[in-house]
Amino acid sequence: MTELGPPLSLLAEVSHRCPLRCGYCSNTLALDPASAELDTANWCRVLEEAAALGVLQVHFSGGEPTVRPDLEKLVACASAAGLYTNLITAGVLLDRTRIQALRDAGLDHFQLSIQDSSAASADKFAGFAGHAKKLEVARWVGELELALTINAVVHRGNLPNLESIIELAVELGAQRLEVAHVQYYGWARLNVAALLPTAEQLDQATATVEAARERLRGKLRIDYVIPDFHAQYPKACMDGWGRRFLGVTPTGKVLPCQAAETIPDLSFDNVREHSLEEIWYRSPAFQRFRGTDWMPEPCRSCDRREIDWGGCRCQALAFTGDAAATDPVCEKSPLHHLVTKATEEANRSTEAEYTYRSWDYRDGGAPTGFGS
Repeated sequence: MTELGPPLSLLAEVSHRCPLRCGYCSNTLALDPASAELDTANWCRVLEEAAALGVLQVHFSGGEPTVRPDLEKLVACASAAGLYTNLITAGVLLDRTRIQALRDAGLDHFQLSIQDSSAASADKFAGFAGHAKKLEVARWVGELELALTINAVVHRGNLPNLESIIELAVELGAQRLEVAHVQYYGWARLNVAALLPTAEQLDQATATVEAARERLRGKLRIDYVIPDFHAQYPKACMDGWGRRFLGVTPTGKVLPCQAAETIPDLSFDNVREHSLEEIWYRSPAFQRFRGTDWMPEPCRSCDRREIDWGGCRCQALAFTGDAAATDPVCEKSPLHHLVTKATEEANRSTEAEYTYRSWDYRDGGAPTGFGS
């Protein structure tokens, strides 16, 4: 196995608070309240430690990272440490003055999420009337000459509009579009039946993306992420557990993948007590599924073992109850039928209930429960 190097990317989840209520959100169901979030000084220390460890880029995310009034200070800390800075945001809490302040603090890249190409549909999926504001934000980003990525999470409900979503990204002046099918963790796990596309929808979406890539070559880069449930083999989750990526939650827990807290028998070290370097190289949670020694058959003897690194541990847990099992997305898994069954059930469900992420983001209180 390749010798372990430093992580390349840090996901800084600075808050779980968010005015949107997207039912495909990848945040865990147990959201962290504002009162428990790391303060400015701790976040700046984490960013400095990340740069010293070898991290090249930081992605400020959430929730909605712009709920933090100190976000400009965090961007400045990251920039001063030599990190490439990317903001992943819904944009609805921003005005032009603050975008300029973030740029002046050292923000390198702006990644704006959209839910669909029309306000009626987008606002329905977001559970928040924000589409018009997003379009305004994208224009401000262009005026301020920040690099812009449009992030479009696609699913059964908005896939019929994929062509117009691509055209909207062009109209907004984006240099990059990420067409990312929903991955079924966190809140999205509750909504599989309402969100999972049929195989026919997936085939059409793939054809649409390929045609757009050819048509827009040199004008718009399109990255495309398919849903695991329809894949032949699992993806290399985060390029392998604890190999290239680490994430820090709002309260300071350090994770090898964004959904890792769903694994109940793992305990994650916190930056309040340990350095990032110590956690990266010596934390038991990062060691647990790193490399190939932990793998069961058929993974252990598979020629893909250092390509997909066993797939997703959280997905294995969700389907089988065992995070160490072969990812059942893989056609070689003895439990692959569980994924096939889930896909067939979702395909039969035409009127599935859509459960919204529920949170009172303004006072930072605890989640208010599930609402639809």
